[in-house]
Amino acid sequence: MSSTNTDTLSRDEVYDILSNGRRRFVIYLLREEGEPIPLSELSDRVAAWENDLPVEELTDQQVKRVYVSLYQTHIPKLEESNIVEYDKDSGVVSLSSNVASLDAYLPEEDRRPIPWQAIYLGLAVVGLLVYGVATAAQGTIPQSTLNAVGLLVFVAFGAVVAAQFLYERRLG
Repeated sequence: MSSTNTDTLSRDEVYDILSNGRRRFVIYLLREEGEPIPLSELSDRVAAWENDLPVEELTDQQVKRVYVSLYQTHIPKLEESNIVEYDKDSGVVSLSSNVASLDAYLPEEDRRPIPWQAIYLGLAVVGLLVYGVATAAQGTIPQSTLNAVGLLVFVAFGAVVAAQFLYERRLG
């Protein structure tokens, strides 16, 4: 790779780095923690993510497979690209300042949180409007229609709550 001694990565190099899920997850974990992580812990967490299991339920084989892959392939590639630094003596992996060069290539929506408050506020406004119309039109709109619209507002709130729960659980 041509970027061994420089902080500038070409577009192809960035795409190559980000083309592998394990490398992306390692970068994500290091960013989330904000501090160096031992390679053994990275292996545990990557294996847990890949197998959708808690670390405690992983087999030695599952962890070893990830560890070998990280140690022999992915960490050296990230280190060569100056995205991470690996201290072989302590076995600790940390992000380098060059990781910021990846940001321009990451999708914008991955960096923006979902505005749950705005969604709830919108539903509340719609609910109040429906209540206002129902109150003003009392007697002219059949009660069954008003009940159906009210039920729809409650179902919409429930759907948004469920969506937020599942979204946050997935980010976990």
